Amino acid sequence: MSTPDIIKDFPRVSADIVRRAAELQPAILADVAGRRGALHGRIRPLHSSMKFAGTAFTVEVRPGDNLMIHAAMSLAKPGDVLVIDGKGDLSSALMGTIMMTACKQLGLAGVVIDGAARDSLEIIEMDYPVFAAGTNPNGPTKNVGGRIGHPVSIGGVTVHPGDFIIGDNDGVVVVERDKIESLLPAAEKKVKDEAARIAAIQTGDTAAKWLTSALRNAGVLKEGETL
Repeated sequence: MSTPDIIKDFPRVSADIVRRAAELQPAILADVAGRRGALHGRIRPLHSSMKFAGTAFTVEVRPGDNLMIHAAMSLAKPGDVLVIDGKGDLSSALMGTIMMTACKQLGLAGVVIDGAARDSLEIIEMDYPVFAAGTNPNGPTKNVGGRIGHPVSIGGVTVHPGDFIIGDNDGVVVVERDKIESLLPAAEKKVKDEAARIAAIQTGDTAAKWLTSALRNAGVLKEGETL
């Protein structure tokens, strides 16, 4: 039996883990995840103040067609983030004010589009977090099928339904559903360590202790040499 194009439900990261992870910067999570999971930098928030955290609800569409996004909105649950593989197409927008208003009303945590949005100023005024590869005034068609609840590739990263996803002005980071909880202790420790390092720098301790060794390992300095 073949897998259906629309998978209506799937395991998600628990709400408690989402709340805990949402306290962290995407950059911190990417660091402790092995410096991976960050979407390509072309996928940006419509405004620098936008941020979100939630569980990925994945949608794959044909470029310029948003039929499956409407279907996804009727299936997604509060706290989900629509993660839309729009194939990076910027020739027409996939979503605008009307759809974003509905997403906000439905309690969806945000929208990430590897494609274009429109009505950006109105969406910014709504204070609803939308991250996209760009904007375009052209509207979409609603004619072509796609897939919901399947793994997608967005911004160079594979996203599975139910994964943890978070975004701020630096961009968007995805962490696998079965991995996020185990990363939280390391992420929380990194926050404390970085705060301590910044405090030390502010008192004059600006030298990077690891630099000389790294330069020697890279062959820039010979043994016994210093900067």
